[in-house]
Amino acid sequence: MPSKRSSTASTSGTMSAGKASSGKASRPAKKTSRKPAAKPAAKPAPKPAAKRQRAAASGPAGASGTSKHDERFTLIGHVFGDVALMRLALTHASVSDTRMASNERLEFLGDAVLGQVICEHLYRRYPDRLEGDLTKLKSYLVSREMCAQLVREAGFHRMMSIGKGMISVDQLPKSVLAGLFESLVGAIYLDGGSEAARAFVLRHMEPHIERTLQLGHQENYKSVLQQLAQQAGLGSPTYSVMDERGPDHEKNFEIRAQIGDRAFTSCWGMSKKAAEQGAALHALRELGFVVDGPTGPQVQVPQSIADTMP
Repeated sequence: MPSKRSSTASTSGTMSAGKASSGKASRPAKKTSRKPAAKPAAKPAPKPAAKRQRAAASGPAGASGTSKHDERFTLIGHVFGDVALMRLALTHASVSDTRMASNERLEFLGDAVLGQVICEHLYRRYPDRLEGDLTKLKSYLVSREMCAQLVREAGFHRMMSIGKGMISVDQLPKSVLAGLFESLVGAIYLDGGSEAARAFVLRHMEPHIERTLQLGHQENYKSVLQQLAQQAGLGSPTYSVMDERGPDHEKNFEIRAQIGDRAFTSCWGMSKKAAEQGAALHALRELGFVVDGPTGPQVQVPQSIADTMP
């Protein structure tokens, strides 16, 4: 019996000792296993975050840097924050899946903005001009002919996306060219506001405004030639079609002005009216009634004729 108790006590003591020793042995093991697990988890965590931050920072900056150097921005003279607006303004209905994806809606907006910019500019710039004079000048400046001319002068049509049904960007109808100018006005207005749109319009219009006011006749060279030729006793000019080219819906005409037996240099135009105006201008130059100045053609009426004019 005593031996059993001692044996039991001994066994119990041994088990307690075993538990104690087992506890002591497991603690270091847990500490060792926790430390390596904590260190790898702590170190890699910032690295992906840092990489993501660097990628996020470099992505937009790089894209923005590329956009700011877009050649189209340089040609248009406006850096678009929303490049999609510029693309839409340069997209003709012939190449888009739907007309809603073309520049037609921007053309509608740009037409209104263009008219407002020109009206306000003329009103403020020329306080001594009557309403009738300003109306005639405004109508000429916002006309399809003028807007198409501005597009060709700036080369905007070469950036335009057109469908296979269109011949080429260099032979686009005046209606398409004029619509492109109005679309750009609308896109710039939405992207940069009224001041950006105003700057764009006046940058291209200003030389034509000044020249038209100096001539005083909205570039109606036929009227000037008629008046000056009659006052000089030369007779009335006549106009002849020398040649015509292009499809029926968009013909170009070569027209020559003639006074008496004297024929003047002919001129090509996108319409008979435009060609006649150009032919009249050639005649005025060759008669010495027009000289080319820094702002364009300027009519110079000889004093002998001016004295006889009403």
